[in-house]
This record gives sequence, C-alpha cells and structure tokens, in this order.
Amino acid sequence: MDILVLSQAQVEALLPMPDCMEAVAGALRALSAGDARLPLRTVVPLPDGRGVFGAMPAWVGDPATLGIKVITVFPGNHGSRLDSHQGAVLLFDTDDGRLLAVLDASSITAVRTAAASGVATRALAGEGPADLALLGAGVQALTHLQAMRVARPLARIRVWSRSVERARAFARAARERLGEAVEPVERAEDAVRGASLVCTVTSSREPVLRGEWLAPGAHVNAVGASQRTARELDAEAVRRARLFVDRRESALAEAGDFLQARDEGAVGDDHIVGELGEVLLGTIPGRRSAEEITLFKSVGVAVEDLAAARLVYARATAAGTGTRLELGGERHDG
Repeated sequence: MDILVLSQAQVEALLPMPDCMEAVAGALRALSAGDARLPLRTVVPLPDGRGVFGAMPAWVGDPATLGIKVITVFPGNHGSRLDSHQGAVLLFDTDDGRLLAVLDASSITAVRTAAASGVATRALAGEGPADLALLGAGVQALTHLQAMRVARPLARIRVWSRSVERARAFARAARERLGEAVEPVERAEDAVRGASLVCTVTSSREPVLRGEWLAPGAHVNAVGASQRTARELDAEAVRRARLFVDRRESALAEAGDFLQARDEGAVGDDHIVGELGEVLLGTIPGRRSAEEITLFKSVGVAVEDLAAARLVYARATAAGTGTRLELGGERHDG
C-alpha cells in the first residue's frame, strides 16, 4: 500500500489562507460540539533546554479525520534558515487504519495557527478598517498578516521585534511578498498604542504586551506562548479583556498567559468566557460592545492541524500532486 508525501512547498501551494480559515472554523465548531476526540498534547522537553518534542493526536467526526502531528520546537532557530517548528502530520484512514499521507508540519502549523487567529478576529474584533500591531517578526508574523487582511481591511500595520533589523526585514518582506506597507517601530508600546488589532507572535517567556497600552475596543490574538511557564501578556492585559480560548481543557493546562495571571490573583478560572467554537456555534455571545476588549488565547490544538491536512490531502489527491511511496501495512499469512 502506498502513502502520499507532501513537501513544505506543496502544502503551502494547496493551503491558501481563506480556505484554511474555513477548515479551521469547522474543526473548532466540531470540537466545541463534542464531535472530536482530543487528548492533551504530550511534550518531551530536551534536557539541555534547547527545545521540545511534541505529539498531538486527534479524531474529528465530520468530516471523519484521524491523525497526529509530531513536531519539534526549537526557539533558537529564529533568525536562521530553519523554522522553529519542524515535523510531520500523519493522516490515517478512519475505516481501516491505513496511513494515508505524511505532510510537512512547518507549513501546516504556520498557516493553521494564523487561520485560527483570523477566525477569532472575524468573530470577535470590531467592524471596519483595522490598525494592526504585530509583536514579533518571524514566520507567524507573516502568516498572521495574511490572516488579518482576510478577516478585516487593514488601514495601518506596525511591527515590533526585539531586533529592529528583523522588524525592518519583515517590513521589506511584507511589501515584496504581499504588497503591504508595514511600519517597523522600536518599542512594542509604539506598535500597540491606538491599535484595534494586536497579534503577539513571539517566542518570549516574559510579557511583551502591557494591558495599559490597549485601546478600548481592541482585539488581541495571543499566540506565541503555549506552555504554562511562558507568557506574552501581563496580568493586566488578561484582566482587562473578555477571554476566549481554542479549548478550555488545553488553556487550563497550557496557557501561560492566563495561568500566570490567575496565579497572580488577577483573574479566576471563570475569566474564560468560553471556546471560540462556542462563539461560532452561537451558544455564547462574542463581542458585546464597541468599547469591549476581547482576547483570543490560542495554544494550538490538533483538530486545526488535521482540518488543514485533510484539505491539503484532498486537493493533492485530486490534482495528482505529491510523491507516492510504498510503506507496507498489508498482512502476510503463513
């Protein structure tokens, strides 16, 4: 039996942001509706602290999808030729358990993470042209810029990075690749003040976003911190916002932005209003006023990876794209 192998470039070509946003929205609705099985991710930290190895399995009922993402996260890769996230997504047949495909995980992670933020922005942010602040200038900053301009028209875009040169390089790349004018700034506060959309996409373990900087009516997508020991937002930013998550159980175990604010006494568990999928299903309200600050805390869940991978697999199969390899799995009697 053969399997389909899809490279980073092939995945990127088959996964445009608007389509990935629709696929991720469907997966989050299924998750909140109970039509998914999603254990917490298994994370193996390397003893030298340079990185972690993670395994993220899931099953989704409609459309029937079974698979796992196995990935390494090495923050030290930032600024090198390598993505910080390396690995593969494996898709299996839900009828007989056959391995169907192996897909590059760097590209899927980059696009589906931003797609979830795009879905949240579409559901929670204020209407009209947005003033966007990007804190971070890596891979996720570029895909988040793509997702934000799908979700809302962008009137102004500012980017901050701890390295001013990286912020400037990002601005050049955004103009060359997306035709967007981006203003690099030297301080995170300069990016955030007056912004109606804020995306934190750093590898920081300490706050880069202060709640006092947030304008009334702002929407924040907090993405970079997915471990309880890391945070991008201070407690005031979490306290001021109406908080939505991709999944309650995951947030209560992994969302350092929320957990550290809770541990400092700024908020309680009831500060989590609900899951984004519940907003999409209409079971809880999203934004309630123009002045309200909303926060989507994303830790990343495997149903998003599987939704993106299933879309790519279907398109690759229809187009005859990818490499077919014989792997086995057949029974040999006798």
